[in-house]
Amino acid sequence: MTLRALLGPHDKTGLVDFARGLRSLGIELIATDGTRRALEAAGVEATAVSDVTGLPEMLDGRVKTLHPAIHAGILARRDLEGHLAQLAEHGFRTIDIVAVSLYPFRETVARGASRAEVIENIDIGGPTLIRGAAKNADSVAVVVSPAQYPEVLAELRERGEVGVATRRRLAAEAFAHVAAYDSAVAAYLAADRRDEAMPAELTVGGPRIAELRYGENPHQRGALYAVADAGGGLARARHVQGPALSFTNWLDADAARRLVEDFAEPAAAIIKHTNPCGFAVGADAVSAYRRAHACDPRSAYGGVVALNRPLDAATAAEVTSTFLEVLVVPGLEAGAAEALARRERMRVLDVAARTGGAQLDVRSVDGGLLVQTADTVSTDRAGMRVATRRTPTEAEWADLLVAVRVCRHVKSNAVVLVRDGMAVGVGAGQMSRVEAAELAVARAGEAASGTVAASDAFFPFPDGLEVVGRAGATAVIQPGGSRKDDAVIAAADARGLAMVLTGEHEGRGRLGDTTRCAVPKP
Repeated sequence: MTLRALLGPHDKTGLVDFARGLRSLGIELIATDGTRRALEAAGVEATAVSDVTGLPEMLDGRVKTLHPAIHAGILARRDLEGHLAQLAEHGFRTIDIVAVSLYPFRETVARGASRAEVIENIDIGGPTLIRGAAKNADSVAVVVSPAQYPEVLAELRERGEVGVATRRRLAAEAFAHVAAYDSAVAAYLAADRRDEAMPAELTVGGPRIAELRYGENPHQRGALYAVADAGGGLARARHVQGPALSFTNWLDADAARRLVEDFAEPAAAIIKHTNPCGFAVGADAVSAYRRAHACDPRSAYGGVVALNRPLDAATAAEVTSTFLEVLVVPGLEAGAAEALARRERMRVLDVAARTGGAQLDVRSVDGGLLVQTADTVSTDRAGMRVATRRTPTEAEWADLLVAVRVCRHVKSNAVVLVRDGMAVGVGAGQMSRVEAAELAVARAGEAASGTVAASDAFFPFPDGLEVVGRAGATAVIQPGGSRKDDAVIAAADARGLAMVLTGEHEGRGRLGDTTRCAVPKP
């Protein structure tokens, strides 16, 4: 019996060569109207879907293949005489290969198309064909990407059919493909329900963008995927120069970019193992980078840097004066690329702003996923409370608002010391808050005098606050909410410190001394 293939890919890449290959093997072709026209123009004969169904495409192309003559031919089990008899009764024939690619839904969303245009790019017939063919993989080969054409043709030439092992693998890939597509649609439609912080069902999926050199360690494998609801963003960055990024490179690049994006003024961050070892704001990008590098030059070596301004030639010359692993920027200005060429192995990512809404933070646990809303810190002073007798000066307020944002990007327990918009001491990832304060002070050294301090969670006892006070800090910002807030406030007053409570936990009552009141850090 002559094999039949149904062709209806939206992406016509490689279509003509694939169709010619099928025809050379004696396989009969059925094609949707757009595909048939493309094949006809190339001199490849194909039967129109409408000739198989007896009905024309309708509803402006919304209904093409949704007909029993198509789906019965795909879904009929070849090992059941009853199925084959029903096909014969209705004059239907089996379909053995289905090659379909879906409407460009993600691309339509990413270019900012109207809602009406986006909705029209939700594919219905394509996923239905793919699912039907994948379900019947014991008899039907499903092809969802031009990248699969060569393998399918090779097996047909060698064996006269696509082998069952290949068909089953293609089916698994097809269901994953449709699931990721549906996740993108669900994410887009969920934008109308932003008030539903935790959806009843979570869809997570997207295309693989790249396989990584390795995972967190060389013996681990890794890959980068795009999430369903985002256009642009770090995952879609343009790789300007340098080798491929590792798993850790991507994590650090994300941490650096997230930090600088919290600031409207020019800002630079230097990240090592997801923690900032340097951060500063400045009058322009080059001054911000110089100040960030001065925070901890030794740790900055081999670090990952992000700027929140396009890279100009002067800043490019500055960042190439030392060894850096990765540079993340929102664009390059004239002359920057030439300056970067002196460090050809430095990875440079040009990152466009994301077009999707705020992403949920998703992390894996054994057997499930932990999900939380994005960690945000308000810089609205009206929502904060000065808890001490002394009120911060305007200069202290400016540094406190820098410190609290930097602290959000440091692994807990975290304490950060800032002076003149520059992080001079970072205490990250300690088992106790007082140790985080001690580490921040030790890293700052003499520069701790005249700083302000931020803590990512409350001080459970006065000891951590007293550490930064003895080192010369003049003001502190923290969430508050400890049972011992009164003792901590009294310790601040005794030292003449100004202390601001951010009010993040107002109305939640006093939290236990060991309870985390800041969002867990990556």
